[in-house]
Amino acid sequence: MTRILADLPDDDLKWLDQRAAELGKSRASVLRDAVATYKAQPRDDDMSWIDQGFGLWARHGITIDPREYERRRRAEWTRPWDDDYEEVRNESPDLFDAEDDRQRQIYLDMLAGKYPDPKRP
Repeated sequence: MTRILADLPDDDLKWLDQRAAELGKSRASVLRDAVATYKAQPRDDDMSWIDQGFGLWARHGITIDPREYERRRRAEWTRPWDDDYEEVRNESPDLFDAEDDRQRQIYLDMLAGKYPDPKRP
């Protein structure tokens, strides 16, 4: 085993001595345990970002069907003036209400010229 010399701030050294006393170990033993624990942790560059994110929700107990989530987000972001409003409305009728349909009709009426342009005299 090789000995090393390390500089630590006084606060860290006090904490290390206190922790060693609590565990009934030497300062060197606590440092060896800390290095072993640090070594065992996966490094950020050991895993690709896709591996880190894959299954993240499931690991935290969130269970939702990804297709259902996507359907809800698509309906949430669809506005009455979007070209795909009818398509999204048909896919998710439970996520649209009468006010959405009323706003869509106003938009369609505006396109048809039923309302005069307030900018023109």
